[in-house]
Amino acid sequence: MSRNIWVYLGSYSLSLLGNGVASVLFPLLVLAKTGDILAAGILASVTAAVAAVVGVLAGVVVDRVNRRTVSIVSDVLSAASVAAVPIVDAVWGLNLTWFIVLGVIGAFGDMPGMTARETLLPRLVQLSGGRPGALDRLVGLRESLAGALMLIGPGLGGLLIWMFGVSSTALFITAGMSLGAALLSLAMSPRVGTIPAAEASSAKAGVRGVLVDLVTGWRFLLGHRLVLGATLVSAVFVAVFAALQATIMPAYFTSEELPELSGFAATGIAVGGLLSAGVYAATVGKVSRRAWFVIGMVGVGIGFTAIGAMAAPWMVLAAAVFIGLTNGPMSAVLGVATIEATPDELRGRVLGAQNALVLAAPALTSAPIAAVAAGFGLPAAGIGIAAVMIVTVVVALSARVFRSLDTTEIAAEPLEV
Repeated sequence: MSRNIWVYLGSYSLSLLGNGVASVLFPLLVLAKTGDILAAGILASVTAAVAAVVGVLAGVVVDRVNRRTVSIVSDVLSAASVAAVPIVDAVWGLNLTWFIVLGVIGAFGDMPGMTARETLLPRLVQLSGGRPGALDRLVGLRESLAGALMLIGPGLGGLLIWMFGVSSTALFITAGMSLGAALLSLAMSPRVGTIPAAEASSAKAGVRGVLVDLVTGWRFLLGHRLVLGATLVSAVFVAVFAALQATIMPAYFTSEELPELSGFAATGIAVGGLLSAGVYAATVGKVSRRAWFVIGMVGVGIGFTAIGAMAAPWMVLAAAVFIGLTNGPMSAVLGVATIEATPDELRGRVLGAQNALVLAAPALTSAPIAAVAAGFGLPAAGIGIAAVMIVTVVVALSARVFRSLDTTEIAAEPLEV
């Protein structure tokens, strides 16, 4: 691999590692400073809503400004928002208002950075020679890294809490990781983030120009069968798993007198994803994308059905690992197909809109599933989750657009709207 790719993977890893550490430190710090369990939920809801809105607007920025520059500035902004937490704590004292303000500022850094990193992938492959299957292998390798960092980040956060207690000072380490990611990105060639000349010259300034860009991106996403289908499948998966993690799993394991296992479902998916993404990267050109998609959809359907049955704690955890094993390659396939199907000049806006939809999806499922669990019991909520996933699997496997994942020309045909 080229130097640019190694630098990209290093920067991506530092950024994701910092997010993993913060995911453990922030909720505990909010609880310690406010003494209110509801405060953490309010903070999560507000920042998620802001992140969804910023995600849409971030795509316009990514399609107008050098994408490497956007990635660097985003990491610096994220580092500043996190480093401000212990400073505010020392000078004024932290409360919910401060947490929301700093969380919103962090969202303005995280979302553009996430979108920018996605758009850099095809250019990285192109500058490295553009060999067949290179994009699939790079995405598979990155998914493996993400799986590993999903395990390491929270573990490191727990270690910091054990060493320093629930203290805002530990967040300086997280801020340092984001700053390190920004500095490492400086080592990438500026050519990696270059915007197509035609698009840069045609971009219109002002509010009207931004609105035109947004409409163009959303029309492409909603009017392209493959991109829209991949977005909806990803959104359903994220929405269902978020409801499980936030409501069903804690309630189930508490009822089984094993509350300490409630976080292991996410760990199981991460472990499975880590292993299977590596297998996907190693088998590019040997196993078709369609085959991985079918394996993934069937596996996810079986896995969520097993979790919904809640027959035994060990079965729930085994099902989580199985979901990770089958979903890892499928996620990589959908990611690569989406990137290939989206023109470079639209990639920022389309991926930004896609990220916004996926992030907003849990808002549509968490409350209804929690209401079913509260009104009719956990078994009914489990059956509901299984039903949603089974319907999604049947529809996705029947959809004509997902039958041509290995043929870029067919996948790239837009649907007129």
